[in-house]
Amino acid sequence: MFSEFPILLDTGLILLGIFVLGYFSLKTKFPNVILYILFGIVLSRFLMDNSILHLSSEVAIVLLFFLLGLEFNVKRLGGIARKIWTSGLLDIFLSMVVSILIAVGFGLDWLTAFLIGGITYATSSSITAKLLNDKGRMANTETEFILGVLIFEDLIAPIIVAVLIATHSGEAFTSMDLIILMGKILGLAFTAVLLGKTVFKKFEDFLIKIDDEDIKIGLLVGISTVFGGVALYLGLSEVLGAFLAGVMLAEIGKVERIQTAVTPIQDLLLPTFFIYFGSTVNIQEGIPMITLLVVLISWSIVAKVLVGVIGGRWYGLSNRVALRAGLSIVARGEFSVVIASIAAASIKVFAGVYVVIAAFIGMLLFNYAPKLTNLVYGKPVKKKRNLTPPTA
Repeated sequence: MFSEFPILLDTGLILLGIFVLGYFSLKTKFPNVILYILFGIVLSRFLMDNSILHLSSEVAIVLLFFLLGLEFNVKRLGGIARKIWTSGLLDIFLSMVVSILIAVGFGLDWLTAFLIGGITYATSSSITAKLLNDKGRMANTETEFILGVLIFEDLIAPIIVAVLIATHSGEAFTSMDLIILMGKILGLAFTAVLLGKTVFKKFEDFLIKIDDEDIKIGLLVGISTVFGGVALYLGLSEVLGAFLAGVMLAEIGKVERIQTAVTPIQDLLLPTFFIYFGSTVNIQEGIPMITLLVVLISWSIVAKVLVGVIGGRWYGLSNRVALRAGLSIVARGEFSVVIASIAAASIKVFAGVYVVIAAFIGMLLFNYAPKLTNLVYGKPVKKKRNLTPPTA
């Protein structure tokens, strides 16, 4: 089917598919992300080698985190970092270490168990960020905490990937390798901050002088993809590079001009990421280790909710807001797929099914997080406004 068509026809059919699924989502209120993932799974045989889909999905995820980074200048990001590290360590223990122990308890060797622990660790940054935006929750009290957890995971995940690649290739991952990896992360972050404080300090004035919107879009998309590409070249995540590019430009103050130019491109391309993600899941040969799968999914939900409830309180959130945060970070996604790509075929299938189920449950819990929180703590009482006129 798709493999026999010209790439241009493939692209048109995919875009029409996005329209149909998006329209269905609007009418039924069913999360469109799940529909896009299922679309990719159904057509995985035909879409697996589609270079255009792969490229557009890469650009989409880069633009998503570029726009996300625009919300955080260096001062705000530093404030979050000082408060999030304890919650981040709790996340590593609950979401990864405990999962490793569960896998070992089911008879798997430590190397395979470590790989499964990596798969279960990170919340899907792309799914969570998109849901925060779609549901109008970017300004909520818990959003800063959620984004802090995502950023922490995006810093840790490349280290996990590097260790797993080294161990699966038979090479030892030394302390020097870890130091080099951390040096790359710090170097990229320092470069972004330095450029933001120097080269891009007058960037807003420069943007105002550009009357042609096409040129402006080319410049901004180019900056974000270059940083994402540099991160990949250094063996890091393109997500981290794109986020740092956004942080770099956040220093200009008024970021609305950048958001207005880039957001339409991101909105067009983002569904292709979830379609491509679905196309990487191959379940034709059956699902291995179903009991372990059920146990890990159950624990994954509990672990992230505990990260929100306990870590959120450490961060300074109220009980109600902390629970809502925990229910909003359950979905797994892109990093799990990256880590699974290192594994043998059976683990890849296991990981693919795990990610799809965890993404589905995570999106449902995200959508119903406010209602579930109200069931536990009751509806929040609105503060009465004092309407008494001041006396003379």
